[in-house]
Order: sequence, then C-alpha cells, then structure tokens
Amino acid sequence: MTTYSKEDLRDMFEGRLPWEKTKEIMSHPKDDDRFDKYIQILQERVSWPEKILMPLGDHLNVVQKGSDRIVKCDCGYEFGDWRVNWKLNALIFVRDDMAKMEEVYPGLKAPDPNLCEVREFYCPACGVMLKVENVPVGYPIIFDVLPDIDGFYREWLGRPLPDEKEFKDMTYEVTASWAKERV
Repeated sequence: MTTYSKEDLRDMFEGRLPWEKTKEIMSHPKDDDRFDKYIQILQERVSWPEKILMPLGDHLNVVQKGSDRIVKCDCGYEFGDWRVNWKLNALIFVRDDMAKMEEVYPGLKAPDPNLCEVREFYCPACGVMLKVENVPVGYPIIFDVLPDIDGFYREWLGRPLPDEKEFKDMTYEVTASWAKERV
C-alpha cells in the first residue's frame, strides 16, 4: 500500500497539491494512518490545547475538553456538547426576501423566497461562515451530522476512547428547556 507524507496530505487538504498528485492520492486506498495524519494537520492549525477527536467540517471540530466533548471553531469559540446541534449557538443570517437572495443569486438564479429560505451560519467569535442550508420556509434547523465518535474509535480505528459517552441527539432537550424558560 502506498503511504503519503503529512506534507502531501496537508497540501491536498489546502488545495495546493497539483491535480495529478491529488488524483493519485484519491484513487488509491487510504493508508492506515491517514486519519491520524489529518488530525495532526488540523491540530497544528489551531492555537488551543484541546485534542481534536473528529473534524465536523471546515473550521469545526469535536474536541476533548476535560471530560466533555464539545464542538469548537478553529478560532477557539465553543459551541457546546457535540450531541447538540451546534447551529443553535451560531449567528444566523436568513435570506428570506428577494433583495437578500439577489445579493448572492443575481437575476433569474434567485430562489423564490415564498418557497424557500437560505440560512447562513457564522461563528459568533471570528465571523467565519460555517454552513449554508437552503430549506423550505419555516423548516427546522438541520442537524447535519451526529458522529458516533466512540463507535468510530472502537470499531474503525481499533483504539477505544477511555471515557465512552452516550450516543444520543440531545438537541431536543435544549430546545425544550427554552420553552420552559418562557413560562
């Protein structure tokens, strides 16, 4: 099996690797330590000490903070427990009228704001755009991914984490508590 250097992988992830080399890496089976190299690359890009357990997307990672696992932005902003939809703690800009839609979808390309809205999610600390979702008007915020971190480390990597956590979507508990606060 071909093994690729951390430098080649870093260049690929950052879009600096020539296409032929990128295609070669993508076409071959992943080397056994690819995930570990990727985590090292991500860890080197941040200034905070918490260990990255799993990337969630550009600028977002699940990290181990003490005995907790939280979603954290590259800038250090903490969105909370990884089992709660991080978007609930993001800044949200909603494109819900034609003027806002046409800022990014000029002319006939703009979606009909009577049928859908475009939600942009930003980090409250650094302002980086983290996600965009295009949904029907009034649709709930989408929880894109709830990774089974313990299952991944135990079953795929063969090295279980020492403090297994319950694998459960806890978003409802948070939003239900909001309703109780209003009473």
